[in-house]
Amino acid sequence: RSLPPLSVSPAADPAVISPQDPTLLIGSSLVATCTVSPDFPLKAEDLYWTLNGRRLPAASYAALGPSTLSVALARLNGSRQQSGDNLVCHSRDGGILAGSCLYVGLPPEKPVNITCWSKNMKDLTCKWAPGAEGETFLDTNYTLKYKLRWYGRDNTCQEYHTAGPYSCRIPKDLALFTPYEIWVEASNRLGVAVSDVVMLDILDVVTTDPPPDVHVSRVGDLEDQLSVRWSSPPALKDFLFQAKYQIQYRVEDSSEWKVVDDVGNQTSCRLAGLRPGTVYFVQVRCNPFGIYGSKKAGIWSDWSNPTAASTPRSERAAGGCDPKGGEQNTTLRRELKQFFGWVKKHAYGCSNLGIKLYDQWRVWLQKSHKTRNQV
Repeated sequence: RSLPPLSVSPAADPAVISPQDPTLLIGSSLVATCTVSPDFPLKAEDLYWTLNGRRLPAASYAALGPSTLSVALARLNGSRQQSGDNLVCHSRDGGILAGSCLYVGLPPEKPVNITCWSKNMKDLTCKWAPGAEGETFLDTNYTLKYKLRWYGRDNTCQEYHTAGPYSCRIPKDLALFTPYEIWVEASNRLGVAVSDVVMLDILDVVTTDPPPDVHVSRVGDLEDQLSVRWSSPPALKDFLFQAKYQIQYRVEDSSEWKVVDDVGNQTSCRLAGLRPGTVYFVQVRCNPFGIYGSKKAGIWSDWSNPTAASTPRSERAAGGCDPKGGEQNTTLRRELKQFFGWVKKHAYGCSNLGIKLYDQWRVWLQKSHKTRNQV
């Protein structure tokens, strides 16, 4: 049947849904009612319900009076959107009479795995995990709080999402030589959860920018070596600290990096045992530790941008049909392996003394080999 035109005050609400914007645990059931205003000539049989735009089956409706229609929802799933699911009461012609948001989810879990680092001792960034389950299906707010351990007042971090979705950065006004207490509070419509308190000293969690001025170059005509050198991080030059470095390198057509761990606090190193005539990408990173006598291990910086260089091509590989070439190469490799093993045993990491001696021996072998080939 056609409905008569409505003649009501513009301020009047066509209908009211109860409960309005409820918050429910996953698995809960709900009976909601839509009651039409007396100013509107609509009856219960003129109404229907939708949830997120999908019409709900008439079997779930019940008329509770001449102008009130209920709907029963059982075993509710988590809200599809954190702003709530839209439960809407319509008139028969599709018009919207009233709406309610259903917030269906879980209370927050205790945040875990809080880790923090200070870039060049100028700030402090912390990140955390939201708990074992993580997803609450509700808008959950995380607040990082901190204070000086013995006499500080509670402070709230302001710069969120600086290092990922669960992170916050404190940009300034940090105290040195005094431990901080740091914790995270999670809250949503169903409750509040607080992490364990983490205690840390800024000096124990310092990291730096990657080492600058990374240069990779050939070592004369040695086809299996490259020289790598870099500068110390300038931001920490005025602080008492030790540094250790790592190098990683890979060939141009590979995604697998090889790591050199034993560089120590030197700002140069020799890579040996490389493939002749091959482009290599090299990166360096720094770990500042022992700042002002801190006993903690320090935190590695990011890797520097890749720097590329190629090893010289092997002239021996371009030779003709020398039947003894393979035997000579095998002998040479065996001798090199023996000598390099001696260098590794008697020198720590990238020892200049051992490498120089090795270089002299290699150059002599190469000249000797070229002389034999020319005869």
